[in-house]
Amino acid sequence: MISSKHINKKFGRLKVLMDVTTDCNENECIALIGPNGSGKTTLIKSILGMVVPDSGTITVNGQNISKSYRYREQIGYMPQIGRYPDNMTIGHIFDMMIDLRRKEGKVLDEALMEGFALKSMFDKRMRTLSGGTRQKVSAALAFLFDPQALILDEPTAGLDPISSEILKEKILEEKAKGKLIIITSHILSELDDLVTHVIYMQGGKLQFKKEIEALREETGFYKLSKAIASLVTTNS
Repeated sequence: MISSKHINKKFGRLKVLMDVTTDCNENECIALIGPNGSGKTTLIKSILGMVVPDSGTITVNGQNISKSYRYREQIGYMPQIGRYPDNMTIGHIFDMMIDLRRKEGKVLDEALMEGFALKSMFDKRMRTLSGGTRQKVSAALAFLFDPQALILDEPTAGLDPISSEILKEKILEEKAKGKLIIITSHILSELDDLVTHVIYMQGGKLQFKKEIEALREETGFYKLSKAIASLVTTNS
C-alpha cells in the first residue's frame, strides 16, 4: 500500500535518509524502530508529505504522492506530540476536523473518543490539558475517519496504564480488519503482541524488514527488545 523507493534526504550536510526502499502492505502491523537519529521520523514525515525527499519516490496505493495530496485521506496519523491551538476546546478541534475530513455518508469511528471519555471534556481548552489528555485527543483523531492505514508515533507516551490498554485493544481491532499499521516506539515490550513485521533503521539506512516470527526464530528470543539487541549485536 505504501511503497518507498530509493529515498534520500539531507538537511544541509547531514544525510538523514540514504537509499531507503521498502514496501508496507495491508495486513501488516509494523514496528518502525531504531536509535535516535536513525531517520524514522523523517521517513514518516516524507510519507505524510511534511518533508520532501531530495530523490526517490513514495507511492500510496500506486499513486505518486508528489502528484496529489488526496492520498492523505487514506492515512490516520498520531504524532508523538500533538500541537493544537491553545484557545480551542477539545470539542472545537473535533468539529473542525470533521468539517475538513468527513466524507458524505461516512460513519465516524468514535470508539476511542468514547473509551477515553473525551466528550465529557469537550468544553476544556487545549492549553489546560495534560500531555496524556492531548495524546488521547491525537489518538481519537487518528482513528476517527476509519483510514486504510495508521501511522502511530510513540502512541502510548504519556498515557496512563488503563488508557494504554484501551489504545492497544483498538490497534488490535484495526489489525484484525487487515489495515496497514506502522508504529514507532522506544518501549519495545509494548509491541510484542501487536506487530507482524519489524523495520529497523540505523544511521539513515534501512537495515532490514523482517516478519516478527522469522526474527524470533532467527534470534531465539520471543521478546522484541532481546531479539533486536541480539541481531544488531551479531551484525555489528
